[in-house]
Amino acid sequence: MYEFDIATGSRADLYRDLHAALDALTADEPDAIANMANAAALIWQYLPDLNWAGFYRLVAGELVLGPFLGKPACIRIALGSGVCGTAADTRVTQRVADVHAFPGHIACDAASRSELVVPIVHDGRLLGVLDLDSPVPARFDDADQAGCEALVALLAPRIAAIAG
Repeated sequence: MYEFDIATGSRADLYRDLHAALDALTADEPDAIANMANAAALIWQYLPDLNWAGFYRLVAGELVLGPFLGKPACIRIALGSGVCGTAADTRVTQRVADVHAFPGHIACDAASRSELVVPIVHDGRLLGVLDLDSPVPARFDDADQAGCEALVALLAPRIAAIAG
């Protein structure tokens, strides 16, 4: 149904194309879960060296597993716990080069070595987090963080209908 021409050149080109593809996939879709599912699939398909890509939604004061690709994951995470809970609690992106050195890291997949978690906030309300894991230490850099923050900024109003 959809076919995207995603750049294999620079990281800037990659994230520009991912942003355009996510925009096309979610622009006219009002369902938050469908939009998160397509976003997770798009990220999984085009970002190299991932072993998990997906979402945790804020539901009744805790993070609850949402659409993802990868191995089965922790279903519920308390705010302030692990990398995802810290990103949600502080509303600050967490880029962790070595998850084993992160205090309180929750190991859903023992193969994960680095992690990038971007809080999803819309109109001042925390909706959840985008969580990316990699088996490669220090996999995520400034370009990944900026690119994923831009993807989340695009997606946030398109998933704002989820419970919070």
